[in-house]
Amino acid sequence: MPLEIERKFLVAGDYKSLATSHSRILQGYICSGRGRTVRVRLRGDCGYLTIKGPSADGGLSRYEFEKEITVDEALSLMALCEPGIIDKERWLVPFGGHVFEVDEFHGTNEGLVVAEVELGSPDEAVELPPFIAQEVTGDRRYYNASLRVYPYRDWG
Repeated sequence: MPLEIERKFLVAGDYKSLATSHSRILQGYICSGRGRTVRVRLRGDCGYLTIKGPSADGGLSRYEFEKEITVDEALSLMALCEPGIIDKERWLVPFGGHVFEVDEFHGTNEGLVVAEVELGSPDEAVELPPFIAQEVTGDRRYYNASLRVYPYRDWG
């Protein structure tokens, strides 16, 4: 069973000068509830359909299935999505033997910048780059499916 193991952090400081690439991502949710999601994503000239199970280990891991689909298929599926599209720029930053995915949110989540790092096991050691601030692994407010419903601009 494919398992996604990742830690999530707030970002404070420069990450763009360390990035090797970046791309715009638009994603919607066909369904999201009780920790399970079916997501449609457009990233560059590719589309993706992703199914995620509920979180385990305090939000550190969860089942994930992802399949590449065509842009036309992704656009068709976007029409089925629940209200609220996530719009973000993803910056890939290699550091300390890992690649940090830094998401700079736009639209209703403007101002929020979050970094994720995927791990091979829950107890894998990871060296944190200087732009990392507070860890928010397991804090559901920072899940993209949650940001769609309760966007960052409304947090006060």
